[in-house]
Amino acid sequence: MELRQKLILASGSPRRLDLLKQVGIEPVRLMPMDLDETPKKSEHPRSLARRLSTDKARAAYGEIRRDPVWNDSYIVAADTVVAVGRRILPKAEYLEEASSALHLLSGRSHWVFTGVCLITPGGTVRQKIVETKVRFKRLSGLDIESYLASGQWRGKAGGYAVQGIAGCFVQKLVGSYTNVVGLPLFETLQLLSGEGFTVQSGWTEG
Repeated sequence: MELRQKLILASGSPRRLDLLKQVGIEPVRLMPMDLDETPKKSEHPRSLARRLSTDKARAAYGEIRRDPVWNDSYIVAADTVVAVGRRILPKAEYLEEASSALHLLSGRSHWVFTGVCLITPGGTVRQKIVETKVRFKRLSGLDIESYLASGQWRGKAGGYAVQGIAGCFVQKLVGSYTNVVGLPLFETLQLLSGEGFTVQSGWTEG
């Protein structure tokens, strides 16, 4: 049982790690994969989330498959894409990117797509694509200026983190909240349990 319960998270995201810990799952290893995340020409946001999550999981699997210490592990990878229509918003690394994204999202709806990919110790690949519709209130200049000053936009898809200050921008959310944070818990645990991972093993008190 112990061996079958090893889980590697192919991500360095503290938000994804926190979400797994929230449901009693403690990854034995974090393996962020440094891949080119540039969308292909005319690539749909949903397809991008699927492709990147799969590529990250396969890259991690390729690194550990011949190592007896890790080759009995489950691997979970995820990638979150924020889009307005077919327009994909980048992970904001610069102030100008975050400002442009917030102005675009102000007073309108957008979609958050997360691709989740699971690879089992035996090499079986399972995937889910989860989508959530989010509507922002109309943001004032002070809202945007103050949020940019907070720094919470750095490295975030769409230039915001819903679990932080930007949560007060959300007028309506249809779908999975944890999807917007970065890892849809319901669907992720469905994938794991469907492949024999006992998701409840960490729920015991004490």
